[in-house]
Amino acid sequence: MIRRSRIRSTLLLPLIACGSAACSSSADLSPLAQQGQRVYQNVCIACHNGDPTQDGSAGPAIAGSSRELIEARVLHAAYPPGYTPKRQSNVMPRFEYLSDQIDALAAYLAEAPRARQAAAGAPTG
Repeated sequence: MIRRSRIRSTLLLPLIACGSAACSSSADLSPLAQQGQRVYQNVCIACHNGDPTQDGSAGPAIAGSSRELIEARVLHAAYPPGYTPKRQSNVMPRFEYLSDQIDALAAYLAEAPRARQAAAGAPTG
């Protein structure tokens, strides 16, 4: 019985530590950005990297994207007038059901680089 308990503790400690690190980066986000992070993690990482500052398997890095670009891409699968795309593709579909989440996604993508730096212990300037 004690042996099983030790094994379980040994396996759980890294998971708990990892979970705490993830929580601290979320804690650096505003409540609206935390909502956007949940949407991003549930929808966007199918193509974009889990870290929005990095390129994904099919989608480019999108941290810092303007609200105008996010709305155009997510709701209309288009680009705003005058915008030059990072990649020439028409792979991204419309996600019209996310129309009430555009502000949250924009907040997350604006705050994500700063939160990532804070979680890594880097100065946020």
